[in-house]
Amino acid sequence: MAQHNLGTVVGFEFLRVVTKRRFWAAALAIPIVLVAVFTLVFASNSSTDQSAKAQKNAQLAFTYTDESGLVTDTVAAAFGGTKAANGDQAVVDVKNGTVDAYFAYPADPATQPVQVYGVDRGIFENGKYDAVARQILVTGAQQKIGSPALTAMAQGDVKITALTYKDGQVSGGLDTVIPPLLFLVAFYLSIVMLGNQMLNSTLEEKENRVTEMILTTMNPTTLIVGKVISLFMVGLVQMLTFAVPVVVGYVFFRSNLNLPDVDLSHLVLEPQPMIVGLLLLVGGFVLFTGTLVAIGAMVPTVKEAGTYFAPLMIMIFVPFYVVSVIVSDPHAVIVQVFTFFPYTAAVTAMLRNGFGTLTLAESGIVIVELFGLGFVALRLAVYLFRYGSIEYSKKLSLSSVMRPRRRA
Repeated sequence: MAQHNLGTVVGFEFLRVVTKRRFWAAALAIPIVLVAVFTLVFASNSSTDQSAKAQKNAQLAFTYTDESGLVTDTVAAAFGGTKAANGDQAVVDVKNGTVDAYFAYPADPATQPVQVYGVDRGIFENGKYDAVARQILVTGAQQKIGSPALTAMAQGDVKITALTYKDGQVSGGLDTVIPPLLFLVAFYLSIVMLGNQMLNSTLEEKENRVTEMILTTMNPTTLIVGKVISLFMVGLVQMLTFAVPVVVGYVFFRSNLNLPDVDLSHLVLEPQPMIVGLLLLVGGFVLFTGTLVAIGAMVPTVKEAGTYFAPLMIMIFVPFYVVSVIVSDPHAVIVQVFTFFPYTAAVTAMLRNGFGTLTLAESGIVIVELFGLGFVALRLAVYLFRYGSIEYSKKLSLSSVMRPRRRA
């Protein structure tokens, strides 16, 4: 009977949330905004590419003078330029509109600016003067060097392969850091998206005055556990809804949206950090869910519950104020405090786990702490919901709830 009730609670709570219009309005808000942004970026990039191609193919009639010796007649002619006999007259020609532009190259372009004079073609069109003047100088310098290899090195176009070692073995570097930190991203998404639903999961029954009827047919433990499981399922739905447009945009429109090309094949999935990261994620989720559900069972209204919600949300972001210390000095006192304080432990430990500074002993202590306190928070939520089922107008007192158990 209890198992049947648990399945009934999970199915009812899950369907009650996902069949509401406001749930899908909130869940689809970010994907719709992302699609709109992607569409605008796609249209903007297409327009920019067309403009760039048009400017590239446009003929620019200009004159130039060169004191550096880097700009040859051949290079300038390739861009549509001719050498000016007199610089002052060349400026007058630009003012009269006889030529599009005049470039005056100084003796030392490295320390002296190149003077560019051009006919005003609008804010966006005027940019081609600087681009052409710079490209002419770069082309002349490359020809002066006369070596493609030296030119590439001078521009910093050099490929470097680096190997780092840890305990005598080749370490993956950043490729081993990214996978465990994905659990931290999932933790933030789950708490931010589901925080209010966790808080309101037990408040709805109290505000609707149906808790007595529910508790006559169902064990409160079954009800609370069913609500937690349904919250986890709702979170998976929201994450998938959020991830679909990102994945579609990256797979099919990456080049059009100027998204970075991430080679996932280089990522290294080390067993220990991945297992520890997963356990920290689940343990942190259980602790925060149990705490929020307990708060919802203790207070009579959503308004009063909000006063407790904000401090908990602040707790999960506090470690990022000292993230530089967490990365550089994991043995600092403040880092140790954040590692073992329950409501900052999940985030701090996941950060240290990703960067490889969390020892196996520390990870074991934090995981046991999160699951243990999460279990206590869920049990407390059950007691609060049971004894507060008829308290519709005032907040429960923990001492009054625990007193009957002490007498027993």
